[in-house]
Amino acid sequence: MSSLAQPLAASLIQSVDWLAIAPPTIAAVVALVVLVADLFVDDRRKALLAWLSVAGLAAATLMLLPLLDGDRATFCLTGDPAVCSYTADRFTLVLQLLVLGGALVAALLSVTGVKDARGGLPEGEFWFLLLSSAAGAALLPASRDLATLIVALEVASLPAFALVGLRQGDRRSSEAALKFFLSSVTATAVSLMGVSFVYAATGSLYLTEIAERVQGVDGSLLTLTRTGVVLTLVGFAFKTAAVPFHFWVPDTYVGAPLPVAAYLSVVGKAVGFSGLILVTVVALPSYADVWGPALAALAALTMTVGNVGALRQQSTRAYSAVRLLAWSSVGQAGYLLVPIAAAAWSDDAERSIGSTVAYALMYGVVNLGAFAVAALVGRARQLNRIADYRGLYAASPLTALLLAFFLLCLAGLPPGIIGLFAKVTVFSAAVDAGLGWLAVVMAVNVVIALFYYLQWTALLFRAPEGEPARYGLPAPVTAAIAVTAVLGIVLSGAPQLVLRFTDTALF
Repeated sequence: MSSLAQPLAASLIQSVDWLAIAPPTIAAVVALVVLVADLFVDDRRKALLAWLSVAGLAAATLMLLPLLDGDRATFCLTGDPAVCSYTADRFTLVLQLLVLGGALVAALLSVTGVKDARGGLPEGEFWFLLLSSAAGAALLPASRDLATLIVALEVASLPAFALVGLRQGDRRSSEAALKFFLSSVTATAVSLMGVSFVYAATGSLYLTEIAERVQGVDGSLLTLTRTGVVLTLVGFAFKTAAVPFHFWVPDTYVGAPLPVAAYLSVVGKAVGFSGLILVTVVALPSYADVWGPALAALAALTMTVGNVGALRQQSTRAYSAVRLLAWSSVGQAGYLLVPIAAAAWSDDAERSIGSTVAYALMYGVVNLGAFAVAALVGRARQLNRIADYRGLYAASPLTALLLAFFLLCLAGLPPGIIGLFAKVTVFSAAVDAGLGWLAVVMAVNVVIALFYYLQWTALLFRAPEGEPARYGLPAPVTAAIAVTAVLGIVLSGAPQLVLRFTDTALF
């Protein structure tokens, strides 16, 4: 009896590739260390928790370097080592770089933001939640089964609700957190129902096995499978802030602490889009006739509503600068959807997905830079109106020039070559896939976006009304602006590096 049980027990033991899972693991471990340390650190030394968190995110990001030498996988089936739950391939590493790098920039902004709150933000809880969310976000692109995918999605999302509503005694913060929570919970419920339908039809949770089995689904289960595909898409559309599931974005960004809004604008999008790519292109390529047209329609609708919403912002309205960035992020989500939709018709789906990943990387750098400057201006102008940026060049020339650079990158105009290159990459993915109508919609939206980006840029160099405000330059905020500026300038000089780096291998 024992001799039979021994081989069986041995067959259930899995070896864990600790190097492969190091990036999300380090973020999770540091989160627990911060939570425990908060109990023993004196209030006067709470800043230590902030720098411990920054160091943890930096270490997690650096642990991506040893993984560049080849694909690694772990938590595989003992009977089939090719079917795994966690894979650290090029696609995973690029998105983990975006997630952990974005979380690191948000953490640098938060060091000053938490201090400025003067007790309004509980420090230990804030850093624990930020690190926990970053750990889940880093796990998601490596997930290769639906169970891990949904768990990672929730680990990334649940702490984000609390981060949005963590500001004590702030009604806007509480309202923003409630809207974000309700929309995200709805998305999760819809996604889980879709996943359960797909599992019922295929009998597997592993993405590669689903891709094989879904093609031979019995005719009686065909409707169930198609319904599962649609529901899963709807759930991830919520996460990516695609129209008509975008309603939570402007109020959430305004109500959240600004570093958290910056985090959501980049890391939140990376989470949603990486999950969407894994579900559609990896797990359900044979249902491209279902998700392809749906994503193309969502892309056109999202970019149009987002850009029109940004265009309507009044410069004198309170928090109009943050609202414009929020609506702009909705419009950018539409551009990110274009190559994923194009993958349904493209002969080279990998190249289309590479375009989305490249655009996300470029967008992440410049959008974080714009939010970093907004955080700096918001310290002196708490209402953070677009009108408050008038004459910024007179008060802080370098800051104004960098914000102008970030806005021109988002618009796709020189000297922001990185933004132009990103838009051309996405545009060509649509044309190559035969989606000429979507390319036309994108071109029209790029023109619409030019107006509000250039309007804001021009305001920076106009004569100030009254005495120019004085902007202090805290070291963490300066570091965040400097990092994003250097990356943006380097990539504008050599944009081909991004495409070379995002030459993904999903299949």
